Amino acid sequence: MALHITERSKPFCVDRSARMFLNSMELSPRDFADLSTAVNFSSAASDMPESGLAPFAENDMAAPRFKQLRRAYGFDEVAIVPGDVTINPELAELGLDIGPHHFAIPFLASAMDAVVDPNFAIAMHKAGGLAVLNLEGVWTKYDDPSGILEEVASASRDEATRLLQEAYAQPIREEYIAKRIHEMKAGGAVAAVSLTPMNTKKYASLIQEAGADILVVQSTVTTARHESNSVEGLQFDKLFKDIHIPVVVGNTVGFKATLEIMRTGVAGVLVGVGPGAACTSREVLGIGVPQVTATIDCAAARDFYLKESGRYVPIITDGGIRTGGDVCKCFASGADAIMMGSPFAATVEAPGRGYHWGMATPHANLPRGTRVAVGVNTTIQKALFGPTSRTDGTENLVGALRTAMGMCGAHTVREFQQAEMVIAPAIKTEGKIYQFAQSKD
Repeated sequence: MALHITERSKPFCVDRSARMFLNSMELSPRDFADLSTAVNFSSAASDMPESGLAPFAENDMAAPRFKQLRRAYGFDEVAIVPGDVTINPELAELGLDIGPHHFAIPFLASAMDAVVDPNFAIAMHKAGGLAVLNLEGVWTKYDDPSGILEEVASASRDEATRLLQEAYAQPIREEYIAKRIHEMKAGGAVAAVSLTPMNTKKYASLIQEAGADILVVQSTVTTARHESNSVEGLQFDKLFKDIHIPVVVGNTVGFKATLEIMRTGVAGVLVGVGPGAACTSREVLGIGVPQVTATIDCAAARDFYLKESGRYVPIITDGGIRTGGDVCKCFASGADAIMMGSPFAATVEAPGRGYHWGMATPHANLPRGTRVAVGVNTTIQKALFGPTSRTDGTENLVGALRTAMGMCGAHTVREFQQAEMVIAPAIKTEGKIYQFAQSKD
C-alpha cells in the first residue's frame, strides 16, 4: 500500500509502505495534524480548517494553537508518470480558446517590455500562440523607445534599475495605446494588451475602441475583492458592463481566490506569484507558492467552477518555466496554457537586446524585479518548434509537450491534466553523475 499525499484534487504517490510507516511511528489522531501535508488515512490532517491551525475539540479552549504548514512543490520536485497506453506525438491536440479566439498552441509570451513589442506579437501570432503587450511600459510612453532599450541594455547592473525607474516615470500617452494596438492588428495578430487593475478603470474603454481583442488585467496578486481607503478598487462586474472583449485576470495561486475571480465572468486566470527569472517578489515580500502546487490548486478551482456553472475558464501557468520538462509539468498539474518571459526574451525577435526585466522592476518605491541577461541565442520558431541540437530542453518546447502527452497516452490537454504525478526530488539528479562532472569542465 502506498501513501498518497494530496494537493487538493491531484494525488501524488509516495513510494513507501503505509504499514511500515504506521509501525515505525505511534501517532495519535492529533499527531496526524502535525503532518505538513494531508494524508489519505489521516482524517485529522485532511480535515484541517482553512485557517491552517491544528484542530482541537470545541471545548478545549486552553489548548495552544499552532500554525500548520502544508508542503508545496516546484518543477524540480515532481515527475510525470508514463501512461498505460501511448500514442504518436502528432496525435496530440494542443489548442487553446480564450473567449472567441482560438490558438493552435497554448503558449503565451509575457507582457514585458523586453519580450513583446508589436512586431514580436505579430511573429508570435504567426507561430500559433499569443503575445501580450504591456500598455504601462515604454511602448506607450515613447513613440520610439529603441533609445531607452539600448540604454538599459548597455547599463551596468547597478545602474539598470535606476534607468528603468526614470524611463517608466513618464506618463502613459493615450495616442500611443491606440497606435500599438493598430500596429498589432495591421500585422494580422490578435491584439492582447495588459494593464494593472488601477489603470484598467482608466483605459479599458479606450483599448476596446482602439480594437484590442483581449485585455489582461495583471498585478503581482489580484483578487475579486480589494479594499482601499481611497479610490474604489476595480470591480469586475462593473468592468464587464463597460467592455465586451475577453478579460484574463492574474495573478493568483490559491483555490478560493481563483474561484472568486472566475465567478466574476473572466475569460482566463493567470497562475503564479514570483517565480519568474526577473522577478524578486519572493525575496522582497516573501510571498508566493511554488508553481506545481499553485497550478494544482487553481485547476481544482477551475474544475469546481465548471461543475458549478457549466463554464470552462482556462488557467495559464505564468512564470518560472524554462525547459520542456517545466512546460509538461505545468499541463500535467492542470494548466490549460503557459506564459513565459525569459525564454522568449532570448529570441532574435524580442526587443530587449539580450536582457529581460520584470514588470515591477521600475517601481518607484519598492522594486520587485531585476534586469537579467538572457542573451540572444534562438528564434521564436526554434524555441517553440525546433529543430534543435540543444540537449537541455530549452528549444522545441511544443515538441516536448507533444512527446510527453504521447508517452502518457493523452490525445488532448484535458486528458494530459489527468496524468499521474509523483513526488521525485531526485528526478533531475538520479544517475546523472557524468553529466554533472562534465558540466564542470
